[in-house]
Amino acid sequence: MREKILTFIEKNSRIDLSDLAIMLGVDEASVLNEMEAMEQERIICGYHTIIDWDKTGVEKVSALIEVRVTPQRGQGFDHVAERIVNYPEVNSVYLISGGFDLMVTIEGKTLREVSLFVSEKLATLESVLSTKTNFILKKYKDHGTVTAETGKDERQIVSL
Repeated sequence: MREKILTFIEKNSRIDLSDLAIMLGVDEASVLNEMEAMEQERIICGYHTIIDWDKTGVEKVSALIEVRVTPQRGQGFDHVAERIVNYPEVNSVYLISGGFDLMVTIEGKTLREVSLFVSEKLATLESVLSTKTNFILKKYKDHGTVTAETGKDERQIVSL
């Protein structure tokens, strides 16, 4: 039952518990108890809303920062990742494979604010060897949800 609950709420965290119980063929109390247990076990870590900030008039700049670090003896990448996680500007931190070690996503009000964060806080951390900043210009899909309006094909039909 856990996997089915997680599959449903991953796509729609606002699903009504009674509807979820009906879809699973169990009573509402069982679903509620299972979800509370998964929250206690930190299987469910939070509930989030996907917002298209471009439509709100609020200025926000998002960036993906690739970070190359020297792993700490006995701690690997965890020590530096734990330091990065504690910055309020940071949305997520991932250990990745490839040319960089960590992928950090951040948000700020301006390109300058994001750039200053990277150069003054992130790049100056002990064990950080280099960073590469990639600014997000437009989101087409976020957490499985299409965010960009698909444009109507305005090409004219030409026949010969």
